[in-house]
Amino acid sequence: MTAGALELSHLAQQRIVILDGAMGTMIQEMSLTENDFRGDRFTDASHTLKGDNDILNLSQPEKIEHIHLQYFNAGSDIIQTNTFNATSISQADYGLSHLAKEINVEGARIARSAADKVRAAKGIATFVAGSLGPTNRTASISPNVSDPGARNVTFDKLRDAYLEATLGLIEGGVDIILVETIFDTLNAKAALFAIEQAFDKLDIKLPIMISGTITDLSGRTLSGQTPEAFWNSLRHANPFSVGFNCALGAKDLRPHIAELSRVADVRISAYPNAGLPNEFGGYDEKPEQTACHIAEWAKEGLVNIVGGCCGTTPAHIAAIANSLSGIAPRIVPHLSSQLRLSGLEPFDLRSAL
Repeated sequence: MTAGALELSHLAQQRIVILDGAMGTMIQEMSLTENDFRGDRFTDASHTLKGDNDILNLSQPEKIEHIHLQYFNAGSDIIQTNTFNATSISQADYGLSHLAKEINVEGARIARSAADKVRAAKGIATFVAGSLGPTNRTASISPNVSDPGARNVTFDKLRDAYLEATLGLIEGGVDIILVETIFDTLNAKAALFAIEQAFDKLDIKLPIMISGTITDLSGRTLSGQTPEAFWNSLRHANPFSVGFNCALGAKDLRPHIAELSRVADVRISAYPNAGLPNEFGGYDEKPEQTACHIAEWAKEGLVNIVGGCCGTTPAHIAAIANSLSGIAPRIVPHLSSQLRLSGLEPFDLRSAL
């Protein structure tokens, strides 16, 4: 286990760990133009690049670092790299598949720089999670309603794309690998297989965070799994944490987090949207509203790691962090058992107060 992993485990034992909020929301607030996305490097790009947030790691790195710093200053312990779509599969839409590894390396380096600056200035623990998004393909579901057996990607292609991205993230200096916004568990299995291959290749082992997406109020992922089924499909990876993010606001996500908390014997993470989108696709939930919901989860002992997804900002993260002061993290079943076997008692602030 790396020194960073030990430090993160210690922090998670002491209190609820704070993730950052939405990267895309912050980029949208900048109102960047096509020329901004291109920067000096991509003036001759053959595709429109506006909307390719990940390419900003190469064309506008200082803007991405500024967002990371805002989240750290709001109270985040962990920031996520700006690499949600930085696979060769997703970057194909912009004609930039050949830059996938570089985008991941630089995304990790930018986040690492921000984390190191805050650690040096404030003397606090800071961590970088390398984001691996779901790609824009699905290995389990046909893209053609007339041909249920059709697929637009293979497991091996997903694995190869995730391996390249993971190697880039590790080269750039991440502390954690985060497989997030999982709507298809088979895609996630390809990512997890690739991560283990990367660990073997580089002779390193980093904590893995897994975060799925409940796509609607049915309580299932897009590939049809309930929270319990989702966990049982991926528990073999022995992740640092498992949880849900995106699609739903905190109010609607709560029962699914509660169910995952009931069945999973690892840490539980949750980073919901700022409510549901309005008719214009924006998010209206105020920081205090999001924080109130998440504080209730924490008081019920449901979560270990929390943050925000679409529509959330540094103001949301600051409100969440403030609302959790003095609330103990969820007691993790298997960690509690290990501590008792070693003759120690698990840390439980609730019983100490």
